Amino acid sequence: MSEHQNPEVITKSKIDKAINLLKEQKPKQREDVSDRDAVRKMRRYIEKLTSDKYGYTYDEVAEMLKGLGINLSGSRIKYLIGELRKSSRQRKKSEEGDNNNQSSEQPSETQPAVKASSEAEKSTVSSAKGKRKSQQPVAQQPEGESDLQGEFNDYAFQPKVYKDEDL
Repeated sequence: MSEHQNPEVITKSKIDKAINLLKEQKPKQREDVSDRDAVRKMRRYIEKLTSDKYGYTYDEVAEMLKGLGINLSGSRIKYLIGELRKSSRQRKKSEEGDNNNQSSEQPSETQPAVKASSEAEKSTVSSAKGKRKSQQPVAQQPEGESDLQGEFNDYAFQPKVYKDEDL
């Protein structure tokens, strides 16, 4: 049997109109959401109720929600809250890491460049454990700078210089 009993002619203008109609469509509003999304939206209120101040348990919160037709166990709510906390902590750490990387790439005015001298490369000092360490060069402060600038030099990054034989 043929599905097209009454075939119509499809013109290019009809196709263009159909494409425009399909492009303009907005996403449908879903009535159902996942349990993860539901807990994400209610997270602030669930955490408030389960705090020491209010003292509710996750099972009691689950009973409250069951009355509204939201059937989640207390352990499932607790698990999902933990997952949301973990993902937000990871997001914060990655944002902080991005900020630290950006700021460390550009030298600041308070961190003068440290120049390694040939003497520092040649001299070595033995530590208590018998390991050899290259002596670190000391940045010399011009006489015109303030004592405050000298304090920053104490904390400036000083690279360690290795000899070929130490490697």
